[in-house]
Amino acid sequence: MTEQPMRILVFSHRPEVRESIINAIGRRPATDIGRVEYVETAGIADVLTEMDGGEIDLAILDGEAQPTGGIGLTRQLKNEIDDCPPIVVTARRKDDRWLATWSRADAVLVHPLDPLTAAETVAEVLRARSVAVVHG
Repeated sequence: MTEQPMRILVFSHRPEVRESIINAIGRRPATDIGRVEYVETAGIADVLTEMDGGEIDLAILDGEAQPTGGIGLTRQLKNEIDDCPPIVVTARRKDDRWLATWSRADAVLVHPLDPLTAAETVAEVLRARSVAVVHG
């Protein structure tokens, strides 16, 4: 029996940003994580539906998305979903990291995305989620 892949939601109104995030992380961010499956969303309603569905293991939200950015959306999700999955926010500038902290994001990735850093960050967040679920 094969194990279900972890599901990662990727949100941006721009398809090229979603593609760059997925390409940077890859289908297997770390050997101990296994394969991941991506759920791409371009609108807030789709993000809310997927996150409320309870089958997302990690969300990556574009901090520069329009009309609603991933930073404000992260804060909303963290405040409204009881067992909110971890969220990684992408930012255009390193100086925007404080906003991600304010939003309660679990991690921040800065564009241009470095594939090693992106995959390692996602793997660390997924590992922490697995530990929390097991010991929860």
